Amino acid sequence: MQKNRLTLYIIIALIVGIGVGYIYNTNVLTDVNAKISAADAQVRATDVQLSKITDTTSSDYRQLRIGRTLQIVASKKAITEREDKLEYFSLLSDIFLRLIRMIVGPLIFSTLVVGVAKVGDIKAVGRIGGRTLLLFIGASFVSLLVGMVLVNFFEPGSAMHLSLPTSSTGVEIKKTALSLRDFIGHVFPRSFAEAMANNEVLQIVVFSLFFGVATAAVGEKGEIIIKFMDAVAHVIMKITGYVMKVAPLAVFGAITVVVAKEGLGIISTYATFIGEFYLALALLWIIMIGSGYAVLKSRILKLLSRTKDAMLVAFSTSTSEAAFPRALEELENFGCNNKIVSFVLPLGYSFNLVGSMMYLTFALLFLAQAYGLHPTFFHQFSMLMVLMLMSKGVAGVPRGALVVLAGAVGMFNIPEAGLALLLGIDPLLDMGRSATNVLGNVVATAVVSKLEGELEEEQPNKNE
Repeated sequence: MQKNRLTLYIIIALIVGIGVGYIYNTNVLTDVNAKISAADAQVRATDVQLSKITDTTSSDYRQLRIGRTLQIVASKKAITEREDKLEYFSLLSDIFLRLIRMIVGPLIFSTLVVGVAKVGDIKAVGRIGGRTLLLFIGASFVSLLVGMVLVNFFEPGSAMHLSLPTSSTGVEIKKTALSLRDFIGHVFPRSFAEAMANNEVLQIVVFSLFFGVATAAVGEKGEIIIKFMDAVAHVIMKITGYVMKVAPLAVFGAITVVVAKEGLGIISTYATFIGEFYLALALLWIIMIGSGYAVLKSRILKLLSRTKDAMLVAFSTSTSEAAFPRALEELENFGCNNKIVSFVLPLGYSFNLVGSMMYLTFALLFLAQAYGLHPTFFHQFSMLMVLMLMSKGVAGVPRGALVVLAGAVGMFNIPEAGLALLLGIDPLLDMGRSATNVLGNVVATAVVSKLEGELEEEQPNKNE
């Protein structure tokens, strides 16, 4: 009953947040948003003029560059003013996300150590890990392929007819490139304390695997560690219950800020692209649920019912990380063995972000279409494989998919300036892909539990 009330409160918070955001957009922020739009329009117009001037040393070129810089400064000043007016709404979601991130590191460490130590046999750890990673690789490939196929079918970028910009235009997004040294540094921690402080999920997982195997290897002396870690995990789950009580307030704040900034008009402006992207996500959901049904049978519906709160929180706050504690708890209540859940779910948050990966191929080829570029099937397939590797290095990075995309456009000679097309609607897209990431991970965890013969009958909800 309490769980159903939480779902109701989150839905109410979503609706109220949209209403309040619309009021702010049309009344409080009208002048500020107009300043930002005017400055951005002037920058785009200046870019067109700059592209027509061949002599970059001329006075006209220099004057245009100075004017462009002034407009960017004006835009940033107006954005700061807007952020100040929305500060109290932002604080609601910021507090919730900070509380969640406070929990995630210790929860992954304690549960994964207990899970690995209870498995005990290093061969069993290898078998479960191998099966899990194989499942994740397959899911990643399918999600990227779905994005590639549907963006070719819909061709949402073809109607844009954008001209190729000059090298002077761009957007300010931190890029990520596929570097072996960076990837290794992202996987293996140089300090466990640093990994916990930065919420580096993959590094925490690696240390926890070593710690769990070593705990099992020392025999009876390790029993006290296992009992202690198990107690820590239960305490953190209790904290999670307290934190989730403020989730509706966080949802209200996050949605209010998005709608207040962009307005409801952003939905109609990009309705076709947003609609086609969510249709692609829906197809991916059908594939994942269908795959889950093949293994779990009708229990897949019970799984969806139990984890709907987690997916709703991820959707509302645009971060799958916020749903981790709730998903972990509900998977155990669903009947998944603790050692499987605590092993597979943290790995999923590093290797199985299926919603984000589908977005990568969809968005990258959308930008190519917008500029009239037509990559061959072989070229598109190479994009898919590169994105599959690049996506593994951004677990826990805010708007990680957009960061990877910023690094990928240059690799495939797609103008970086095109990312500006996606910046405004990215919060709306991030909501859908975050919820999809959670669905992919809970289904994968339940499937591995079933394949390992570790799926039991449902348990009563501990919060009821």
